[in-house]
Amino acid sequence: MSNENMPLMPDYLFEVSWEVCNKVGGIYTVIASKAPGITKLMKNNYLLIGPDVWKETPVNPDFIEDKYLYKSWREDSEMKGLKFKIGNWNIAGKPVVILVDFTQYFAQKDEILSRLWEKYQVDSFTGQWDYFEPALFGIAASRVIQSFYEYHVIASDHIVAQFHEWMTGAGILSLKGRVPQVATVFTTHATILGRTIAGNEMPLYGHLQDYDSESLAKKMNIMAKFSLEKNSAKFTDCFTTVSEITANECAHFLNKNVEVITPNGFDDSLVPDETSFNDKRNHARETLKKITEGLINQPLSDDTVYLLNSGRYEFHNKGIDLFIDSLGQLNRQADLTHNIVACIAVPAYHAGPSHNLKERMEKADFSQPVTQDYCTHYLHNYDQDAMIIRIKANNLKNAPSDKVKIVIVPCYLDGKDGIINLNYYDFLIGFDMSVFPSYYEPWGYTPLESIAFHIPTITTSLSGFGLWIRSKFPETDKSVSVIERDDSNNEYVTGMITQKVLEFVNSTDEEKNTARNKAFEISRQASWKQLDAKYFKAYSVALEKAADRYDLYKTKSLPIQLEIIPQKQLNPSWNKILVRPSIIEKLSPLYKLTQNLWWTWNQEAIELFEMINPALWEQCKQNPITVLESLSLEDYKKLVKDTVFRQKLDKVFKQFTDYLSYGPKKAKEQVAYFSMEFGLHHSLKTYSGGLGILAGDYLKEASDSNANIIGVSLLYRYGYFDQNISLLGDQVSSYHPQKFSHLPLIPVRDKKLGADGSSTWVKIQIAAPGRIITAKLWRVDVGRAALYLLDTDIEENTVEDRSITHCLYGDGSELRFKQELLLGIGGIRLLERLGISPDVYHINEGHAAFSVIERLRKYVQEENLTYHEALEVVKASTLFTTHTPVPAGHDRFSEDLLRAYLPHYADMLKISWDTFMNLGKAREFDPTEEFSMSYLAASLSADTNGVSRIHGRVTRNMFAELYPGYFPEELHIGYVTNGVHFPTWVSKRWKKLYDTLFDPEYKNDLSNHEYWKKIYEVPDETIWKIRQEQRAELIDFLRDRLINEMTLRQDNPQNIFNVSQSLNPKVLTIGFARRFATYKRANMLFSNLDRLSKIVNNPRYPVQFIYAGKAHPKDIEGQKLIKRIYEISMMPEFLGKIVIVENYDIELGKKLVQGVDIWLNTPTRPQEASGTSGEKAVMNGVINFSVLDGWWAEGYRPEAGWALKEERTYQNQAAQDALDAATIYNMLENEIAPMFYRRKKNDVPSEWVQKIKHTIALIAPEYTTKRMLDDYRDKYYRNICKRSLSINNDNYLNAKKLAAWKQKVFRAWDSIEIVSVATPDSNKKPLGLGEKFYAEIKIKLHELNKNDVGVEMILGQKVDDVVNKILFQRELKIKEAQHNVITYYIEFPTVRIGVFDYAFRIYPKNGLLANRQDFSLMKWV
Repeated sequence: MSNENMPLMPDYLFEVSWEVCNKVGGIYTVIASKAPGITKLMKNNYLLIGPDVWKETPVNPDFIEDKYLYKSWREDSEMKGLKFKIGNWNIAGKPVVILVDFTQYFAQKDEILSRLWEKYQVDSFTGQWDYFEPALFGIAASRVIQSFYEYHVIASDHIVAQFHEWMTGAGILSLKGRVPQVATVFTTHATILGRTIAGNEMPLYGHLQDYDSESLAKKMNIMAKFSLEKNSAKFTDCFTTVSEITANECAHFLNKNVEVITPNGFDDSLVPDETSFNDKRNHARETLKKITEGLINQPLSDDTVYLLNSGRYEFHNKGIDLFIDSLGQLNRQADLTHNIVACIAVPAYHAGPSHNLKERMEKADFSQPVTQDYCTHYLHNYDQDAMIIRIKANNLKNAPSDKVKIVIVPCYLDGKDGIINLNYYDFLIGFDMSVFPSYYEPWGYTPLESIAFHIPTITTSLSGFGLWIRSKFPETDKSVSVIERDDSNNEYVTGMITQKVLEFVNSTDEEKNTARNKAFEISRQASWKQLDAKYFKAYSVALEKAADRYDLYKTKSLPIQLEIIPQKQLNPSWNKILVRPSIIEKLSPLYKLTQNLWWTWNQEAIELFEMINPALWEQCKQNPITVLESLSLEDYKKLVKDTVFRQKLDKVFKQFTDYLSYGPKKAKEQVAYFSMEFGLHHSLKTYSGGLGILAGDYLKEASDSNANIIGVSLLYRYGYFDQNISLLGDQVSSYHPQKFSHLPLIPVRDKKLGADGSSTWVKIQIAAPGRIITAKLWRVDVGRAALYLLDTDIEENTVEDRSITHCLYGDGSELRFKQELLLGIGGIRLLERLGISPDVYHINEGHAAFSVIERLRKYVQEENLTYHEALEVVKASTLFTTHTPVPAGHDRFSEDLLRAYLPHYADMLKISWDTFMNLGKAREFDPTEEFSMSYLAASLSADTNGVSRIHGRVTRNMFAELYPGYFPEELHIGYVTNGVHFPTWVSKRWKKLYDTLFDPEYKNDLSNHEYWKKIYEVPDETIWKIRQEQRAELIDFLRDRLINEMTLRQDNPQNIFNVSQSLNPKVLTIGFARRFATYKRANMLFSNLDRLSKIVNNPRYPVQFIYAGKAHPKDIEGQKLIKRIYEISMMPEFLGKIVIVENYDIELGKKLVQGVDIWLNTPTRPQEASGTSGEKAVMNGVINFSVLDGWWAEGYRPEAGWALKEERTYQNQAAQDALDAATIYNMLENEIAPMFYRRKKNDVPSEWVQKIKHTIALIAPEYTTKRMLDDYRDKYYRNICKRSLSINNDNYLNAKKLAAWKQKVFRAWDSIEIVSVATPDSNKKPLGLGEKFYAEIKIKLHELNKNDVGVEMILGQKVDDVVNKILFQRELKIKEAQHNVITYYIEFPTVRIGVFDYAFRIYPKNGLLANRQDFSLMKWV
């Protein structure tokens, strides 16, 4: 127990504040200046805790991470789920700092706040995120303190935790119930009610007792904050505040008397010593002079007096209003002997440095003075800013005749703002006087800082500092003036400021220096050396109360941790050594071929690798790197002696080198193609299905066409899952790691060599809650194209983050979010790290949409563009392609996740959090709407496209809510139908035929129908022979594969034999292979098993069905489809007639599209975005039978396939399924199967072969990636490059013009006034057919001009009281323009009879807009 005369001292002291390493306001400076002294006393036992809100650690100037500080405790805490960084504050003394991640508690928010209500009656029910975040920070801080306590503290230790402001109060309440040994101190620097009352310009001090705290808190919508503050004060061990004036507020509002007054002090070490003080002051004054002269383009005399007002931007509370009023009075004073420059340095909502000011600072021209320019940085909402309004009201114009000039510095002074480029203290030192006429100022740190820097100051009696000065130094009028202020004496205060400033300005140099020296002397009494004893008094009070709880913790001891130690030494530490095959020089080209995926679509290269050892080739799953690493030295020697092999190698390698060296001219404009997956070969598991195969094919085509396209994606350790089917038909998912040394992965290394001659692996970093995610970079060469892959499975990352790139489409929303964060933000940083600046950013599906916000950040942070200017630049160069046909397929994320991982982006973009969230929403400011990645991508892209004609229409309907006022058919959303890479998917036999039949250059012009028409010249027998051989090859492949699969699942041997024998290479074979999702309707054919049995067992026209496909591990309904098909396939009547093959991948896909006779596709209309598997089948002479959806709706020709109509017959899906199944049965029985078996001479089905020829001639040339790439180039890439260049030229001149114009129009939009509308009255006289419709509309545009808007008429016909389709659309012409009143008219003859509905709408017009929806304001007349 304590001695009454000896204060208790803490052994461990925690100090918690939202402003530790996070400069927001004055509390930052209070703690930062106090901390060095306490650190000197307590060393590493003094720990400060702040929020981890600086998400990009490399740019946090305050924090230096040290992973060895308290290392064992940190690792123990991380194992228990706590996330924090530990290191040092980058200030004098380097105090220990813990930055905690509180975002991990977002998901538990409701549960945590409920407990606070149940135990302490903290009313969080009306709280919003500006309450939730700090409250959860307090909880997170308390968990860290508890963890430290459990690991380090014993019962005899004294441990104190001090919490600053209501934002940390939840930590006090959490510790109270969990760790009774911790003595808590709650320090409030201002009450939430006091600040709110004053901020709303309500009288506070004279009416303090009149306010009912709880009812006022509810009225002002701050009940949650007030409740937390009140209960923190109630339950803490010691309650302190910074001044008597705030103590009075606490007693009334919080119903709790303050136990210790703890005035704020100052750290003397922050003031330069005598040797450098004058140099720094002179430099600051030179900077002030240069900035002011550049701002106003007017010279300043050397005797100009510089005044300062700084701090938080609280216009009324900080007295900025009265300061400006006093400047107005000073400007009118005839006896003012010196010019004054008054600087208001308050961080505000700004958009970067003023470019005009920077230019004038570099090259001043005093012959052209600038007036009414006040700001060093662009202010958002300039005309609505309170300072600007007040300055103009005081007729302060910065004119040459004005004696008082005003400079507004609306940014944090961190030394890199782009104009001042000094930190605050290096800026402050240059001023002559400071003025802080605060109305609400619990302490007032800025005047204390001023006097510490020898600067006389003016404050008021309503500041804690002012009262402290009065009590300590009543005779200080020249150095520190304390003006009496109350609720209603504004004019008096303004007059006194004017008088005090005038006296100072007109005083002699000697008098000024005396005042400066006296100010400094006073500041010595406010140093922390004098004042920190108050805090230790509070700690002692708290410790005494904790001591009263000794019985609750008297058994506390250190935890036993011995069980951890042996485990670290039981397992061997495996190290890797890589042995590359030192291939004999003559075979070195073989290794080079394996390192470029060009071989995957070159048939002769594939044959070359197979020649090495055919059995080994299959055993190694057609992976040439694995094959080479499996060979012995003797095997290599045999290959060298094999003349045939060597000749083949020389031939293939020459083809390869010629391919790389020669080709179409590469475009200058570069496209970066972002995709979550790329399907290039089955040995590289970076794909799951159609999206990845499409992206892989596109990159291969980019190589063949020598298009300037690079791919950006992730490298997955396990890829997508491998599929097995159990004996009961259940899908079993398993993941197997890829062996990266067996893949054509090239580490991307820094071009700069280190001192030892080595180069480092290129890596990028992304901030995550409480940690940094690091990813290293790989490259895959795809012919002439490059694919860059990010990999987080490295030691620098936590176990949790290493798994980001483990599995494609990982389990859980948060993992999916992190993958998309890595692809989007990481992908942009990847390009930047490599010095790649694409002209077009092509986002292939919404997964990569975060790329746009990272690009926005770069333009705002690094190019000093405003947010709106950056929007124009990013949009101009972005293309978004969506492949998703249903709203549920678009990724959406909760606000919790965005706040956890991206809380810093809104600040970096200089926008509000709600504005940031709106980027991913259709309904702005709707808290119930989740953040849509597709909406984000669409909103920030120049163009959006679907992947087929129907899908384009579907996408317009899905995204219509993004563009209110427009009908879906009006939207700018287009389409490019997907294609497939011909060399990858065409079989060896068909390729040989095409090579013989077509022109030698056909591969460079695959869309040319004239080549493909030559198929009609081929004898039917030749076509049929190829088809027969392809089917036989498929059946052989399936027999081997099915026997292996069934054996592994321990199937009945008789079943294995029956399946093997039943598969028939002569039977009509139908393939169905794709992802198993319910909308694909894989089970539709099984609605009538009796009829299906008759079809497959028809003795004259037998049919066999081959099924393959995976269902996502979370898609239970999709897995049920697989189970049902498997169960049916094992029925005796279907055994071997219907089979389902496991683990659908590229290899199996090739065999199927090359070997079946019919490719079946039965999606639910209109939910097939494109579907490319049928396109692959076409070029292999396989006929399609599909619903007219996706690509087939465009590709179908009656003479070249079969179709189910596009339109639905029934709205009831079950009825539609039954109808479609019956239609398929009928067509199979009566048309398709008979045609297949109807043979003529030479046993050739001529009608069938004709269908094959039509399929190849009419359809194949339309659906290659060559046509697809040409479409993207012609429809989008060229236009985007042209527009982007226009937007970016001349230092983003058009971006700035367009952004400024949009802001102008947006502000003025509601001012548009409809003066009159004159239209025909059909009630009086209907129009006759051919009679002219005439309408006239008169509009007053006010702030806008006639070129800013367009007026148009749209006409339609209502169905069920709604117009769903536009029949007629025409813009009105201008008849007359008088000032800003414009008369528009329209006149046209009627051409149809009936009742029509029409409307007029006004829309913005500007030639710089990409399309109408680029600025989708709309006003209906």
